[in-house]
Amino acid sequence: MDKNQATGFVLMAALLMVWFYFFKPEPPVQTPGGVDTVNTITAQPQQLNQNNSIIQEKIIDEPVIEIDDVDLSTEKFGVFATALTGREEDVILENDLIKINYSSKGGLAKVVALKEFDDFQFNKPLILFDEESSQLKYLISTNNGNINLADLFFKSEQKNIGDTIQLTFTADLGSNKFIRHIYRLEPNSYTVSHQFIISGLESEISGSKVSLLWDNYLKRLETDIEYNRNYTQINYFLASGSMDELSPRSSDKEETTFTEPVTWISFKQRFFTTGYIFNKPIRTGYISSEFNELDTITSKYCKMMVDIPLNNFSEDAGANTYYYGPNKLNTLKKVAPGFEENLYLGWPVVKWINKYVIITIFTFLEKYIGSYGVIIIVLVFIIKLLLSPLTYKSHISMAKTKALKPELDELKKKYGDDAQKMQSEQMKLYSQVGVNPLSGCIPMVLQMPILFAMFQFIPHAIELRHRAFLWATDLSTYDSIISWSTDIPLISGFYGNHVSLFTLLMTISTILYTWINSQSTAQMQGPMKSMQYFMPVIFMFVLNKFPAGLTFYYFVSNLVSFGQIAIIRRFVDDTKIRAILDENKLKNKDKKKSKFQARLEGAMKASNESKKKKGRK
Repeated sequence: MDKNQATGFVLMAALLMVWFYFFKPEPPVQTPGGVDTVNTITAQPQQLNQNNSIIQEKIIDEPVIEIDDVDLSTEKFGVFATALTGREEDVILENDLIKINYSSKGGLAKVVALKEFDDFQFNKPLILFDEESSQLKYLISTNNGNINLADLFFKSEQKNIGDTIQLTFTADLGSNKFIRHIYRLEPNSYTVSHQFIISGLESEISGSKVSLLWDNYLKRLETDIEYNRNYTQINYFLASGSMDELSPRSSDKEETTFTEPVTWISFKQRFFTTGYIFNKPIRTGYISSEFNELDTITSKYCKMMVDIPLNNFSEDAGANTYYYGPNKLNTLKKVAPGFEENLYLGWPVVKWINKYVIITIFTFLEKYIGSYGVIIIVLVFIIKLLLSPLTYKSHISMAKTKALKPELDELKKKYGDDAQKMQSEQMKLYSQVGVNPLSGCIPMVLQMPILFAMFQFIPHAIELRHRAFLWATDLSTYDSIISWSTDIPLISGFYGNHVSLFTLLMTISTILYTWINSQSTAQMQGPMKSMQYFMPVIFMFVLNKFPAGLTFYYFVSNLVSFGQIAIIRRFVDDTKIRAILDENKLKNKDKKKSKFQARLEGAMKASNESKKKKGRK
């Protein structure tokens, strides 16, 4: 590997560092205050005490009226008095994918279970949320105070409309006044249509709005809670057509107040999302997220507070939609415009590669291959095959540079003390023999989007969740072969408390690949010689906590690269390459400098002059 290949390698390393830079914690967004929910009601976020138990939310100024042990007379509660007593019953709504437990008190979901997925302890089913982790309130303001509609008792009715199951909760308040929830669940669907109707109560509700408050203690769903916390966040989609988010990696509380209409809000975790899609965009709202590092039960505490206009609850206003399901691209695309953004696939070019190349190939392979480890292996071969022209071109460039080693050594001996002259003569030599010094690094740079694409795809591929391969019990998390509980300064913070075998194998194979590659190039001297081994060691630390599926992919990729080098060397004749270079040298002996070469030499000359002036000072 000569200086030009090293430059390309350093450029790749710089691009990787820039990529990792975007994952650093972002400063929290400051907000002037909470949303105006019910007139002057201000809600304070729930907190976790030292025992990780919930400290109950406090609502100041005008508290919501509690109905236990109070006068339930019509004078005090008006038309709502008849619905404040009753018997609470559970009603189940389910299909092949999800099971939802609703309560006749409030007519809202208490427990949501995803039937096809295990929890992090590999016990079925996965509970997305339950009544202890999720509290949903619909608050209204009346002349007699504030009432939580979740405290009302409803009568339930369930029926089938074709293949769709419909569940209706009705609170009849008399005189053609009622509150009704209508839920519809289709087969093989993770979405629940929710038509929320408030009829005949316009004169009873002050402010012509209903305030939705959702406190969601997102349950721990994965083994590595720290790693998965970095992918847990609140997303929201603007009516203008773009998605925004609260930073998932900030260690501080994140919060924001909406400044433009929002069409949906989601509580997104690494592999699963709970989403609420409004029937009409809402304009006033507040969201926040925070977490306690000592909490091993809750991934994050998220809060949503929005004001919904009363006309959004009319019979002809249309239905809202709940999404309870996995972060799979083809599934999310069917939920709502922009909802697939809950599955982050990288920057625009990287995202395009993932959506239309990687995921397409991966989905196709799933149909015919049962082992996801084998799928990763086949995926490596396909990608390497697609990139083989670039690999071949890069190897030929390195072979040409190696063939020029005698001339480069001679130039160094002759002009070693004059950097400007050395660079000028080196560029002249490259021009004469027809070698582009950038041709070795350009193919490597062009492969970077694939590298970034795999960094985004594999850690978010729910297909790998709880899938075992070889010694790895779960390809979606690290494969620990050695672990320790003692906190080792610096090591534990950066490396972790375990050794991932796939990461170790990936590092060793990368170092070997780098060494073999360097044998095909001109010898390097000084710090540049050791620089090529720097990044593999850094990645051994960085990727130790990453999913086994990712490090296994790069380990297999290195093994395939060894095979590619062996095959290419069989078709590359160093003698012929040397002959071609000599022929080009004779042909271009009197060739004038190109404009690019002249500008490059001028820039190098100016740079050297500048250095000399600084040295004299």
